[in-house]
Amino acid sequence: MDIPVMAFPGASAEAVLAGHGHVCPDRHQADRRREYEGRERMKEKTRGPLGRFLKKYGSHALHLWFEEYGGWITRNLPSLEGMAIRYALYRSLFKRLPSFPLIYPGVYFTHTYGLIVGHRFSVNTGALLDGRGGITIGDGVMIGPFAVIVSSDHELGRPGIPITSRDHVLSPVAIGDDVLIGAHAVILKGVTIGCGAVVAAGAVVSSDVEPYAVVAGIPAKIIESRMPSREESE
Repeated sequence: MDIPVMAFPGASAEAVLAGHGHVCPDRHQADRRREYEGRERMKEKTRGPLGRFLKKYGSHALHLWFEEYGGWITRNLPSLEGMAIRYALYRSLFKRLPSFPLIYPGVYFTHTYGLIVGHRFSVNTGALLDGRGGITIGDGVMIGPFAVIVSSDHELGRPGIPITSRDHVLSPVAIGDDVLIGAHAVILKGVTIGCGAVVAAGAVVSSDVEPYAVVAGIPAKIIESRMPSREESE
């Protein structure tokens, strides 16, 4: 039995004739696809920067909007009241923020949907945390002034493609309990810092740090250990 394909204007011929032993390609399917792709290209051209941003980042776009404007309003508020207001904002933006943190004025958080923070968290003036690729911070962590923690980087392969056109490479950062990160230190993507470790001021950490190690320099290297010796422990 022949089935009139045009009775099903939105369907392909293969779908309409399925189960009837017919293979009848839709002659108009390619034309419709070209027309659709042309409309999509025109939409992309007229979408504008905001529209392209929303399309690329989806639900994160609204989160980032609240993050930017909320941070702009609260970032430099002084005293304990300012800390309380920042806590009220960031507990709704962080992936996890279980208790009151000490967030000093001037701290910049971005992509907070990727930030998981433990108890007794302290971060000092001018620090920057980018949670794009995920940052997990344990309990009792202190971050010094103007320290930087990033969980992404730009893809550097394929020379000839402009840096501004490259995608981000995401890799999470994990910081254990009881860690001290000194002023102006930089923690790069993909790094795990063990519990009890200390990162000296100005260090650039590009590889994992052992528990209770003290690291310094560029790139950061172990200069001592906080683990007590057997004689000291006895």
